Amino acid sequence: MAVLIAVLAATAFAAGGTKSHYVITNDDVPPQLISTVSFYTVGTNGALTLTDGVRTGGNGIAGGFFGEDRIQVLDAGKTQCVFASEASSSSVVGIDIQTLKVTSSTTGSSSDTGMTNGIGLAMNPHYLYASYSDVNTIGTFLVKPGCKLKFVGDITVGGLQGGTIDAMFLHGNMMVVTYTDGSIQSFNISAGKPVSNGDEQNSTGSRGGNTYPSGVDITEDGHFAIFGDISISTVIEVSDISSGKLTPTVVYRLGSAISSGNIMLSPDESLLYISNTQGDRITAAFFDTTTGQLSKGCTSGTLKGYSKDWSYLGSLALADTHGTGGTVYVAEYGSPSSIGEIKVTSSGGTCTLKETFRSPIADSSSPGLLSIGMFPPRSFSQK
Repeated sequence: MAVLIAVLAATAFAAGGTKSHYVITNDDVPPQLISTVSFYTVGTNGALTLTDGVRTGGNGIAGGFFGEDRIQVLDAGKTQCVFASEASSSSVVGIDIQTLKVTSSTTGSSSDTGMTNGIGLAMNPHYLYASYSDVNTIGTFLVKPGCKLKFVGDITVGGLQGGTIDAMFLHGNMMVVTYTDGSIQSFNISAGKPVSNGDEQNSTGSRGGNTYPSGVDITEDGHFAIFGDISISTVIEVSDISSGKLTPTVVYRLGSAISSGNIMLSPDESLLYISNTQGDRITAAFFDTTTGQLSKGCTSGTLKGYSKDWSYLGSLALADTHGTGGTVYVAEYGSPSSIGEIKVTSSGGTCTLKETFRSPIADSSSPGLLSIGMFPPRSFSQK
């Protein structure tokens, strides 16, 4: 079986230089066992097949904040890498996608740790950024050949009410972050290390209480930052960032499904996919790229296995890098965990989200799956 997997993986890269297509999990295994990053090949009609589980040499914590991306995928010319955070080991591992081998394990400063609530990641082709939840720092790492990193330095950050850093997302020279107390902030990253743009503010929704921005995405043109809130319902906030700074957010209430901790725009930006992280379903909202406005779209039914096999939903990935993405995948936090597979249809201002007969797909290596990624990544994820 091991030989067969190796042959299949090699063949995928040999045929005319065609890129393999993966959904990738940070299995986030705590101490006692070595953690893994699992690679699932995306096949016909979005079907997932486990190809390999790469042992990272470190350990996770099987938990943490919903908005944190614990896995980043880089596709820049011949550089094709996966980077995964290991919160218990305070490290970031690099994996070469062509060989599915670990090539590096890098730490920040001696005080940079994330054992309590994890280490989030964001990156562009030049730098990777790691948020350390224990000490509220953002570490900057230079991306080097061979999926290696070099630590540059870190900065100390924090929410207006003392909140811990949660999610980060990059676009061009701008980094947008969320904090667990409802505040948001942006940084200039043109010189590598982040420099505050002086725009830290409480989100509009958080001022009323019971809703706090967690996940974040940015439009392809860099005009809007979109925030998914931890809330008792489906709440999204949008900020116009075309000036190079955050502006007061506009609040959209899009349904009764609980919480919106992870979000992702479809490749064509027509739909915003929302992981109802503390609930049991996926929501899609229609998005207007010109105005930044959101309108109600569709919601899946209760995903299979909720409460019995898994408790929370995590981050999202897509089957295709064009159109609506075709199929949405979502991390399902359980012990063991799984990946939900939801088919998307959208036409004439209506949409449907329907879980496939194959779903869920087991991730038996993970006792607490919250972060998944996709290769190749969405085209504007690392602009």
